[in-house]
Amino acid sequence: MEDTDLQALMARLEKLITRVEQLKSQNALLVAQEKTWREERAHLIEKNEIARRKVESMISRLKALEQDS
Repeated sequence: MEDTDLQALMARLEKLITRVEQLKSQNALLVAQEKTWREERAHLIEKNEIARRKVESMISRLKALEQDS
C-alpha cells in the first residue's frame, strides 16, 4: 500500500470514528428524551384518570340529587 493510500485510509477512519462518536452522543440524548417523554406521558395519563374519576363522581352525585327531587 502506498503512503498516500494509507494516509487517505487513516483520514477516512478518523472521519468514521468522529461520526460514530457523534452518533453515540446523539443516541444518548434521544434515549434521555424518550425517558422524559415516557415519564411525562405516564403523568398525563395519571392526571387524566384522576379527572375521569372526578367527573364520574360528579355525575353520580347529580344523578343521586335528581332522584331525590
